[in-house]
Amino acid sequence: MRCVIARFPFELTKAGVLESMKGVKPEHVIGESVIIGRRTYPAKQVGQVITRQDRRDFSAAEVLRAMAKLGFTCRDLPRAAAPARALSPLQQASAMLGIPATV
Repeated sequence: MRCVIARFPFELTKAGVLESMKGVKPEHVIGESVIIGRRTYPAKQVGQVITRQDRRDFSAAEVLRAMAKLGFTCRDLPRAAAPARALSPLQQASAMLGIPATV
C-alpha cells in the first residue's frame, strides 16, 4: 500500500511492517499507540522504525492512519474523564490558583 508520511511516499505492507518491528523492544506508551503482533508500540516509535526518519518529521496521526489502513489496531489518546460535578467560575479559578474558595 502506498502512503505518505512526512511528505514522503512509502510502499508499506503488513508483512513488511511486522518484519521491521521484529526484535524491536516497545517503549513506554504514553499517547497514541499501535498494536503489532502481541506488543503495543508508541505510534512515533513505529513511524521512526518503518520510515527511518526522525520522530519530529512526522505526526502520530500520519502513522496511525497508515497502520489502520494496513489492518493494525491503533489507539488514540485516552479521553479525559468528565468532572464529577461542575464548579462555579469562582471555585474553578480558586482551584487553579490553589486557594480555597470562600463564598
